[in-house]
Amino acid sequence: MTVRTTRRVFLSAATMMAAALAATACGSPQDTATGGGDSAAPVKVGLVYSQSGALASYGKQYIEGFKAGLDFATQGTGKVGDRKIEVTEVDDAGDPAKAVSAAKDLIGKGTKIIAGSTASGVALQVAPIAAQNKVLFISGPAATDAVTGANKYTFRSGRQSYQDVVTAKSFIGDPTGKKVVVFAQDGAFGDANEAAVKAVIGTAGATVSSVRAPASATEFTPFASQIKAAKPDLLFVAWAGTTAPAMWQTLDQQGVLSTTTVVTGLDIRASWPTFGAAGAKISFLSHYFDGASDTEASKALKATVNTIDLFHPDGFAAAQMVVRAAQEGGDDVDKMVTALEGWSFDGVKGKMTIRAADHALLQPMFQAKLTGSGTTFTATAQKSLTGDETAPPAVAMKG
Repeated sequence: MTVRTTRRVFLSAATMMAAALAATACGSPQDTATGGGDSAAPVKVGLVYSQSGALASYGKQYIEGFKAGLDFATQGTGKVGDRKIEVTEVDDAGDPAKAVSAAKDLIGKGTKIIAGSTASGVALQVAPIAAQNKVLFISGPAATDAVTGANKYTFRSGRQSYQDVVTAKSFIGDPTGKKVVVFAQDGAFGDANEAAVKAVIGTAGATVSSVRAPASATEFTPFASQIKAAKPDLLFVAWAGTTAPAMWQTLDQQGVLSTTTVVTGLDIRASWPTFGAAGAKISFLSHYFDGASDTEASKALKATVNTIDLFHPDGFAAAQMVVRAAQEGGDDVDKMVTALEGWSFDGVKGKMTIRAADHALLQPMFQAKLTGSGTTFTATAQKSLTGDETAPPAVAMKG
């Protein structure tokens, strides 16, 4: 991702237009599903995601969102036409090897739709399996940009890292001539974030540098001093782990938060208290939080889960995509692919569009602020960015 919440990084016009026009009618996911194929057989869907492991909390939100989305998209029937949607859940524990094994097992049992992938490493291993076996794969919260354009059978129901960083860029307007500093931990996570900011904001005209801290660091005053000395127009913080509260407290005490625009990603609600008093002084880029939108889908989801969290929309959208694929494609996976390419639908976040060229999911993103103290915080939207405003560059389909 590319921020605190992200553990990994991104990276024939006429033909495209024709494909888009053929499939982009903004369909309501509540349209009566008719389905095709064997009307007596269930539509088998395999959900391979993190029920346990480091990202289990993300997986929990994903499956709750999926169930709510399936109810919404099928008008409570759980069916496409006369065909029951039969869902099999498998825990990959965030392990790519387990995910690949589970996907192969499901495919061997006749499953033609695989969804899930909480972790980026999992998504990147399952995507080739989908292409080799010609089954539909809808990746979930995994944010790596490499999922986009992976192959014709691979789609995504969540956002990608590029969309995070573009949202961060929106806080400083025109980046030309601006100074941006990335504050991150040493290691792959920090490398990925720095590379993402340079690729998205640096190429737009900003000067990007970094201040890096050892992952074992517990004293952050020296790093705060380096940041202040750099006098950035934007400080992009990418931090993970238990030292986050001390890090934010130090940046606040040393005056960093009051002297520049500080942007980071808004993680799941359980993490919000880690910001402490600094939370109100930070600008957050957000994939989603409760109250960020007021759509029919968000109302249906909220009625089911009570409080919508970060990755509920990813599961909800996955269910909408599954129903669309089964409704239009029946048992023919190539027809499922065609049905999804260029499709626009009304999701939890608002208008969602699957770009036909590379299967990027164009979607709204949000600027947010936190208010509150202790363990009680509230997020409010400062600005919504449209799917077009946060669209990643189109990439060539790899397979």
